[in-house]
Amino acid sequence: MLHGVGLTKSYRAGSGVVAAVRGIDLEMREGESVGLVGPSGSGKSTVLSLLLGLERPDEGEVRFNGVPLTGRQEIRRARQAVQYVPQDPASSLDPRRTVERQLQEPLRRFRIPGDHAILVRDALEQVDLGTEHLGRRAHELSGGQAQRVAIARALVTGPRILLADEAVSGLDLPLRNQVLELLKDLHVRAGLGLLFVSHDLTAVRLLCDRALVLDHGQVVEQGPTDRLLQTPSHPVTQELVDAVPRLPA
Repeated sequence: MLHGVGLTKSYRAGSGVVAAVRGIDLEMREGESVGLVGPSGSGKSTVLSLLLGLERPDEGEVRFNGVPLTGRQEIRRARQAVQYVPQDPASSLDPRRTVERQLQEPLRRFRIPGDHAILVRDALEQVDLGTEHLGRRAHELSGGQAQRVAIARALVTGPRILLADEAVSGLDLPLRNQVLELLKDLHVRAGLGLLFVSHDLTAVRLLCDRALVLDHGQVVEQGPTDRLLQTPSHPVTQELVDAVPRLPA
């Protein structure tokens, strides 16, 4: 289980200090799908950075299976089981390395036992890519293929939880739908926990059983996704619902 308790984080901005996240509690279990939604600047990316151990909270703590992530060793153990899917996969892929080498890198870093060539091929198969992609580099991949490679790189270490940051925001509609269906299938078939960060409630409704709504670094509403969409109680949630495209009557 991944658990953020009382997470607070501030940054210096000019001569002042801006609170990006204020007292957030978030619990994420294996096999659970949770949406983290909110407008731009609401603190979603900061929460992800704190959960991944990329930044340390000013107050509160992140725990994985009950162990606080306070040191490098604890963070390393958690990072093998909690993997990240970036918003912009093309920029996260090393343009000098082939797909095969990029998927081998986390296996080496975490010293994963077994035949790495087989593990890499298995990860590609999970995202519906064939072995013909192994020798390609980032510029030889389409947007949808790059996102699938980024997901495969997250899967190759055998994680139990995926943290996906606006994972479909840069894709056109057909590719967006394909990647959403892929994430849903991985969640259902492999039992992966999924924390899906987005401002798009349509995507969150497809993937997530429940959701938390952020505004100005605080959780302003949370509950089952269908309930949030049908009867939002906070103005920010209502704005997000109103932004969902609808066909005219």
